[in-house]
Amino acid sequence: MSNLDLFLIISILVSALAFCFAAWLYRWVKAQPSSNERVEEIGSYIRKGAKTFLRKEYLVLAKFCGAAAILIFIFLPAPIWKGGSILQNLTIVIAYLCGTIFSAFAGKIGIAVATMANIKTAESARSGGIRPSFLSAFRGGAVMGMAVVGSSLLGVTLVMAITHDSTALLGFSFGASSLALFAKAGGGIFTKTADISADLVGKVELGIPEDDPRNPAVIADNVGDNVGDVAGMGADLFDSNVASMASALVMAIALGNKMGVDYSAMVFCYAALGLLSSIFGVMAARMGKKDDPTMALNMSTYLTTGIFAVLTAGATYIFRFDWRIWGATAIGLLVGVIIGITSDYFTNDDKKPVRNVAKASESGPAFTILSGISYGFLSVLPSMVGIGISAMISYNLCASISPEDPIAGMFGISMAAVGMLSIVGMIISNDAYGPIADNARGLVEMGDLGDEALKITDSLDSAGNTVKAVTKGFAIAAAGLTIISLLGAFMSEVNEAAGSVVLNGFDIINPLVFFGMMVGAAIPAVFSAMLMLGVDRNAQRMVAEIHRQFREIKGLKEGKPGVVPEYDKCIDIATDGALKELIPAGFFSIIVTIAVGFIGGVNAIGGYLAGNIVSGLLLALFMSNSGGLWDNAKKYIEAGGNGGKGSDAHKSAVIGDTVGDPFKDTAGPSINTQITVVSLVASLMASLFLSFSLF
Repeated sequence: MSNLDLFLIISILVSALAFCFAAWLYRWVKAQPSSNERVEEIGSYIRKGAKTFLRKEYLVLAKFCGAAAILIFIFLPAPIWKGGSILQNLTIVIAYLCGTIFSAFAGKIGIAVATMANIKTAESARSGGIRPSFLSAFRGGAVMGMAVVGSSLLGVTLVMAITHDSTALLGFSFGASSLALFAKAGGGIFTKTADISADLVGKVELGIPEDDPRNPAVIADNVGDNVGDVAGMGADLFDSNVASMASALVMAIALGNKMGVDYSAMVFCYAALGLLSSIFGVMAARMGKKDDPTMALNMSTYLTTGIFAVLTAGATYIFRFDWRIWGATAIGLLVGVIIGITSDYFTNDDKKPVRNVAKASESGPAFTILSGISYGFLSVLPSMVGIGISAMISYNLCASISPEDPIAGMFGISMAAVGMLSIVGMIISNDAYGPIADNARGLVEMGDLGDEALKITDSLDSAGNTVKAVTKGFAIAAAGLTIISLLGAFMSEVNEAAGSVVLNGFDIINPLVFFGMMVGAAIPAVFSAMLMLGVDRNAQRMVAEIHRQFREIKGLKEGKPGVVPEYDKCIDIATDGALKELIPAGFFSIIVTIAVGFIGGVNAIGGYLAGNIVSGLLLALFMSNSGGLWDNAKKYIEAGGNGGKGSDAHKSAVIGDTVGDPFKDTAGPSINTQITVVSLVASLMASLFLSFSLF
């Protein structure tokens, strides 16, 4: 049995173990006590709203994916009327559809457990204290983590085992990415529509608490946490994990064919050990004596990192893998942790940037915005430098494997991306913990479970916000390395289609490359603007609806007994608006990519991808960190700093947070998915761009 066959089997077994562990975690969370009828009632509203949105969104996306599948069958990897193999085109179509199905499954699982875990977390805060409440939220998030990474590893393994075709792997990855792009965009528009509307009318205009049941948008806000931060982020990280493995395998196959070495086995070995490490890390997650949830989440991440480093070093020694490739993987993992720490510095309310923005808020909202934007831009440098250094070191480490072939160095970068995403199971667990804790806090307030339970869930929610900023920085950085490696996959696909080496790199002095780079650099900005304008239009409609209800429903503003707002109206506005706005931005990115390819050919696409990567990473990091900073500055003031709730500083900070919301939860995290999608479109259409172009 070859090493590749062995690790294909091991990958399937580890994926099965992850699913079994997820099932155990689900049963554990479900077994936690919950008996409060009011909390159960509100929780059912949230569950129903989230499931309704997801069903409608998936119906819309099914139509898009069906149309895309037909076009893929006709054109990719070569037009069927030009002698293309019908069987190969059909294989890519099936792989594409499987990618969309696996991604949708991950989001569905996340919604199911998150809308149950929020109730258990709220009830545990009242009856058991902070430790069982923390475990309910974290283990609920871990179900999502195990399901997402188990699905991605299993999907890539099955495609590889059945087809042994690198293009089919890219098709599977494109399916995951295209669904993730629209799921993240749609979920982000929904959640920020409700969040901004609830904050502006509730906190700023009326001065009522964040989760006051009188606010008609409050249920939509909680639904949004699930469809945006659970289903959307799960699809996003599913896409990143699949894309990193697919790009690494494309180059592993190309390099292995030249060197006579099976490098694919290393990719599956390290990916399987990463998931196994995440299982151990989730099992070990506990709160220490200080009852600090942030420390518990961070320590479990560091433990997972250490376990992965040891396991992969041992496997490299036992199976006599190349230590240079292990070094590239370790560099990616290390830089991922460093970028996470950087994001923590700029978004944690214990650090100077957040407190300085809170202080600036005393002087008015203009200073909140100016200071937040400034720190957001400052936060970009360490992460961009970190991504650049990891790419440079990993490239040079592996370039010596085959000095005359640039694919060897690019394979090193792809393995750094695999390393950075190796602990993605733990990262998703931490990320999904955040919206569960946030929902639990709302349920405690709306269910009137007491001040002690509110204090506990406030602490859990604050930790979720801090860790969420770290995980977003981590996800964006990992996507950055993945996308750089996809540039290598594009070169590999072009050279394979040409039957010779026609691309060794891209010279920016070449006018075609420069043209592509200018267009590519503009796309993330336009894409972000389209998403945020969607939030803006939708939020204005919802604010008008909230005003109408407070004006027309007698006794609602005063909170008279038996007077209940029309929550469904706000949920419908958020749902319909998100579904209307989610297609144009993603479709625009794909159409422009195809247009640049047919205008300038493969050289223009190379420049286009390079410009898209650099501009996209900068904007994504800036928006994620500045948004997280504004959010935690608001929460720091609400906890009593700089005048506390109801002060002028608080009102300024709420305005800053409403600007930051679409930054960090709509546009920012969607950009990395957009870059991945256009990179995969370029790789899949490489032979077409090589054969047909205007210049």
